[in-house]
Amino acid sequence: MSLLNVSGLSLRYGSSQALFDINLSIDAGEVVALMGRNGMGKTTTVKAICRMLPSTGGLTFDGRDLQRLPSHKVARLGVGLVPEGRRCFRDLTVRENLLATARPGPWSLEEVASLFPRLGERSTQRAASLSGGEQQMLAIGRALMTNPRLLILDEATEGLAPIIRQEIWAAIARLKRETGMAILLIDKTLRELKQVSDRAVIVERGATVWSGAMGTLPHEVTERYVGV
Repeated sequence: MSLLNVSGLSLRYGSSQALFDINLSIDAGEVVALMGRNGMGKTTTVKAICRMLPSTGGLTFDGRDLQRLPSHKVARLGVGLVPEGRRCFRDLTVRENLLATARPGPWSLEEVASLFPRLGERSTQRAASLSGGEQQMLAIGRALMTNPRLLILDEATEGLAPIIRQEIWAAIARLKRETGMAILLIDKTLRELKQVSDRAVIVERGATVWSGAMGTLPHEVTERYVGV
């Protein structure tokens, strides 16, 4: 059984339908890339999985029906989200941001600092004083402190300096290599996605149009649906 299973997912914003037929699955320890052009439903799919938006269709996590749960209970089941736009608690210190979401498990302040040494060095600084890249590291660390079984990263490297992007991709590769955590990635950089992802799911206009092993993703499919 897949850890996360999404089947026939649909979602409406008032009279407008945003998702029509999203299908994807993630096994424990697997890294899946959710791909597609801007505005095609990737972030909306993530919000539906996390129950931040109401949807219809099959949506289960470790056999539990997520459609019956509010978002905070989905998080408690082990779904950790790094949302688009970082959204740190700006007036709290780095340490306070991390402790605010802490739940029992292997991820601790020390483990997060091992993954992102910058956060350890800046533990007493307010989040508002951090650079954009450091805030993104903090957002990832905060999600890890919930000790998730599935980590969702929505555009975690968008708009960051190349050296910071490299640090975050290295951290993702380390998470894949050293933990049994499943990861769902949304990003636009195909080269890096290919290096860490086991499978890819491509969405177009609110529907899944391709799914398979990352190594079998045809160039013509990426040209048509991803624009690379």
